[in-house]
Amino acid sequence: MKTRFLKVAAAALTAVALSPAAMAQDVTLKVHHFLPASSFAQTLFIQPWCDKIAKESNNKMKCQIYPSMQLGGSPPQLFEQARDGVADVIWTLPGYTAGRFPSIEVFELPFMMQSPEATSKALWDYVDQYAKPEFKDVKPLAFHVHADGVFHMTNKPIRTAADLKGMKLRAPTRMTTKFLGLLGATPVPMPVPQVGDALSKGVIDGAALPYEVMPAMKIQELVKFHSETDPAEPAFYTSTFIFAMNQAKYDSLSPELKKVIDRNSGQSLSGIAGKAFLQADIEGKKLTTKNTTNVIPKAELENWKKLGQPLADAWVADMNAKGQNGKQMLEGAKALIAKHAAGK
Repeated sequence: MKTRFLKVAAAALTAVALSPAAMAQDVTLKVHHFLPASSFAQTLFIQPWCDKIAKESNNKMKCQIYPSMQLGGSPPQLFEQARDGVADVIWTLPGYTAGRFPSIEVFELPFMMQSPEATSKALWDYVDQYAKPEFKDVKPLAFHVHADGVFHMTNKPIRTAADLKGMKLRAPTRMTTKFLGLLGATPVPMPVPQVGDALSKGVIDGAALPYEVMPAMKIQELVKFHSETDPAEPAFYTSTFIFAMNQAKYDSLSPELKKVIDRNSGQSLSGIAGKAFLQADIEGKKLTTKNTTNVIPKAELENWKKLGQPLADAWVADMNAKGQNGKQMLEGAKALIAKHAAGK
């Protein structure tokens, strides 16, 4: 009897141990990005997202954030890290791997973006309509852009395109690199983490960056001048970002945890990211008060728009060569931006 009782008890314990409730384990997501923990990208976007999924999952799903490439590699490798499972979630710029994500580069053409929140929502919709195959290796959680790009210069402000002639300027993406070249500058492509060192060593004369990176990279301490474009005009440049998850990690989640991720991704999260980066820009600009700031007027920017038109034409031709309808994609991107800017 005693032996039989022990066998029954053991079987019962095994059944409990194998029940869905018992098998449900706490999940810790490894979140990897290239900026410091103090960056606005982490404090205003990544950390709040992590806090929200923890709360909505009753702390069954949490994040372990690894800033400043603490899991190894370089910023251009983050997409592969999400694909291969080195990290569970990554935040990076598709443009750091030049030419790999050509469809999305339409949002990095000159003078496309004016509202980061609206443009970020438009970007999510655009990828859904035109660029899904480029991101099939991961599970996108959000796409977004940052606020207006600004010239941060060591020795002189930028007032006209003539002021850019011969200036060695950091450029973030392929499109901005080409545009700065059309304006007469000598573009030097590099990820954000390299900018501070390049400025301090005189490798570059300035950098095209949004204000939001000021505290993370202390750019305001390395330059003297900040040249903005007329705020009533679309930005002379912005960059696209992806917040993405390893597909296998997502697939391994319980249905309940998948729902938490699904509620906190998509067009809505993209808009939240854009709004957060606008706030980050406002905060970052506060750190530049000891320097000199000027605004490049609309009349000058009209000349820049003409100089940049061949870039849009070339992108359309490139898409056509790849078997897509470049003109339709360009007009589609503009229409989506206008739609979300109007609050539709």
